Amino acid sequence: MRREQVEIKSRSEILLMREAGLVVWRTLEALRAAAAPGVTTLELDDLAEQTIRGAGAVPSFKGYPGNSTVPFPGVICASVNEEVVHGIPSRKRPLQDGDLLSIDCGAILDGWHGDSAITVPIGAVAPDELALSEACERSLWAGLAAVQLGGRLTDISHAVESSVLADEKRLGLEFGIVEHYGGHGIGTQMHQAPHLLNYGRPGRGQKLVKGLALAVEPMLTLGTPDTRELDDHWTVVTTDATWAAHWEHTVAVTEEGPWVLTAEDGGAARLAELGVRAGVPAATAG
Repeated sequence: MRREQVEIKSRSEILLMREAGLVVWRTLEALRAAAAPGVTTLELDDLAEQTIRGAGAVPSFKGYPGNSTVPFPGVICASVNEEVVHGIPSRKRPLQDGDLLSIDCGAILDGWHGDSAITVPIGAVAPDELALSEACERSLWAGLAAVQLGGRLTDISHAVESSVLADEKRLGLEFGIVEHYGGHGIGTQMHQAPHLLNYGRPGRGQKLVKGLALAVEPMLTLGTPDTRELDDHWTVVTTDATWAAHWEHTVAVTEEGPWVLTAEDGGAARLAELGVRAGVPAATAG
């Protein structure tokens, strides 16, 4: 079997990816502010398209073929409650108080992709569901902190899983780590090699070299990790109808440390909390 080519970027190409990443960050911040009871996910989709195109970028997801014969119709993936990923924006399902909304967003700027996801509580969300989202976000940052020059791909996988297991013990909850979906390489295409699982032993897989860019994206559930795809050929839901959360950032491997391209500060603040220095170039810091 022929091995997939891993795309390594130059510094100037990573800088272009940073610009795409900031478009995604600004779009998600606009959507976070707009998401409220009574708002439809299609209205959020329209806002995302306006924001992305207003920045001179192109939505990554709209028309994306994936593994389906039906191109993805939305600008964002809007996944509510038991929907894990790839939820199709719709005018038929206004958000309700207590919902948990995962928003995945991608943008292309000058041929380079940025990809990120957040989970947003709508109104007053039950404590266990909030804990689920917070644990998922913590596991994302644990994974990003493991993006270190000279390491291996599954160092990230192991860091994500270890964070989840620690939160299970601390919180007295059981989370499912979704198994068939995960992170990926990213650059001139949204999905590239290597595929990044959110669990596993460290020290295996692709070496983390300067110029490698990855999308790290844990997906957790409050029950089974098993999922199924709906008849729309896109929306992935939990098989036991328990709720899910999804967080994601695009990160580049640099000599100085991980540079989170889809975070406003390059990941500096959250990584510092974990004792890790972010690889934010001095010329772009602040």
